[in-house]
Amino acid sequence: MKGSAAALGTAALFDAVRMAFPGGVPSAYAAAPETTKAILGYIALMDASPLVIAKEKGLFAKHGVPDVEVTKQASWGATRDNLVLGGEKNGIDGAHILSPMPYLISTGKVTQNSVPTPMYLLARLNLDAQAVSVSNEYKDLKVTTDAKALKEAFAKKKADGKEVKVAMTFPGGTHDLWIRYWLASAGIDPDKDVSTIVVPPPQMVANMKVGNMDAFCVGEPWNEQLVNQGIGFTACTTGEIWKNHPEKALGMRADFVEKNPNTTRAILKAVMEAQQWCDKMENKQELAEIVGKRQWFNVPVADIIGRLKGDINYGNGRVVKGSDQYMKFWKDHASYPFKSHDAWFVTEDIRWGKFDPSTDINALVNKVNREDIWREAAKELGLPASDIPAGTSRGKETFFDGKVFDPADPQAYLKSLGIKRVDA
Repeated sequence: MKGSAAALGTAALFDAVRMAFPGGVPSAYAAAPETTKAILGYIALMDASPLVIAKEKGLFAKHGVPDVEVTKQASWGATRDNLVLGGEKNGIDGAHILSPMPYLISTGKVTQNSVPTPMYLLARLNLDAQAVSVSNEYKDLKVTTDAKALKEAFAKKKADGKEVKVAMTFPGGTHDLWIRYWLASAGIDPDKDVSTIVVPPPQMVANMKVGNMDAFCVGEPWNEQLVNQGIGFTACTTGEIWKNHPEKALGMRADFVEKNPNTTRAILKAVMEAQQWCDKMENKQELAEIVGKRQWFNVPVADIIGRLKGDINYGNGRVVKGSDQYMKFWKDHASYPFKSHDAWFVTEDIRWGKFDPSTDINALVNKVNREDIWREAAKELGLPASDIPAGTSRGKETFFDGKVFDPADPQAYLKSLGIKRVDA
């Protein structure tokens, strides 16, 4: 094969290799990574599992990038700050990240002095499996996706001179959007009727234990841990708000991707393989044992395994076994970064004032979302056609309260919420 390289040319040679290996191009034949190192951040949440497994199972090494580091971050704010710094300045090159964050960072909406740091969103890491949890103070109200009973309870608490606090993990991030949607659907204004506070995921349970909050939204294993410790209950999973909703993503600095395209695809292929491993039910126990280790999440397996398999004890007498409300890492095209999903995140962040109503949603999504790189990596992996979506849109999405988001007309969704473009 070496002797034919000059005659075929590099591109033709790799085409020949791909034909010789229809099940996927071995890493030894893939374009050599520009660097074998990258620093990826993660938060102790179950949707970071693909990064952990890619490291633990040697998948980064398999794809020619053995020096990829997966480093714990203290909070989403720290993740943002380290992404702005970049790996060359003792920060990080990419991260397990809340899906809206690459957009907020790229536009400078959440960075120091509003200075943009261009980022790319390369893959989705999971669907579903976050939850809204509520203090036991409200246990008798039987709150579910329907939070209307809390409207009066919160109003009474405020009238008594007490502050009502609901926590999320980052302004404009997924958990912020889920709890805002849930509150607003019950007629509770998250900007006026309650105080919305930011708490890092691993600190949620401890803060509710000492009475610092009335409700929170976060990913697992923290909702399950809350119930196991008898501190609060789960009102609803976020999949009950929007079934098969997108959640975390793999985001990387745009300059790293542009400088290291082969390395980027190698990282992406390792993560995609890890997602497939994580998705298999027979691997769930081992997955819980790995991520529960002290160097990763430092969480007992008992606080992980139930909801990882779809067994949910809501903590208020409701117990569901074998539900479909478990985290999807690969099933239902979970890994693919649909642009229509990102369009909803940007639109919802317009709703809550993070982006201006005049924002060109499609232009922003097209700039940040690099589903084309995902497709390139998928082809190099030799994925079957069934694992690669035909298009970049999932079409219309329907929420539990009947609202419909059409990515072809996000302005109609905003108008239904009483929000108009400033130039309309």
